[in-house]
Amino acid sequence: MKILLAITGASGVIYGKKLLDVLSKMGEVHLELVISNSGKQLIDQELDLDVEKLEDLAEMSYSQDDMAAPPASGSSLYDAVLIVPCSMSTLSKISVGIADNLITRSASVALKESRKLIVVPRETPLSSTSLKSMYYLSLDGAVILPAAPGFYARTETIDDLVDFIVGKILDNLGLENDIYKRWE
Repeated sequence: MKILLAITGASGVIYGKKLLDVLSKMGEVHLELVISNSGKQLIDQELDLDVEKLEDLAEMSYSQDDMAAPPASGSSLYDAVLIVPCSMSTLSKISVGIADNLITRSASVALKESRKLIVVPRETPLSSTSLKSMYYLSLDGAVILPAAPGFYARTETIDDLVDFIVGKILDNLGLENDIYKRWE
């Protein structure tokens, strides 16, 4: 499975980092990465982590400004584009067809080619505009997977909360995992 993971400037970059950690260890996954400029700032602020360490986990990493990169073309065969976390700016742009950077262009390509697009918005409360943008993206076939973890597993740590969302993303990709406790 060939996947492009994008990390944008929404709070919650820990979700993208954990997903990157998990996917990079799955042998059947070819993983590529793009981190927005705002995402890079949040990685520093929220995780106190060097971006290059994250980029090293992917087989290929691109600049958000590289519109000539393979994910920008429908002839490059990606199985899925994941935007984790997805800022409302990025989500809104995609919902109205604005493809002004590699992340929004890759998402547009996924939609037009009927490929899997999963966006993980991390914002609260949600405005009517944000809700409409999510609705229109879902009509186009995107999976809207808000960073809203379940608590039925009696989570005890932040890692437990993050694992729940990452597990749901893996489920949506059809990748077997036991990263979170399922409802029994």
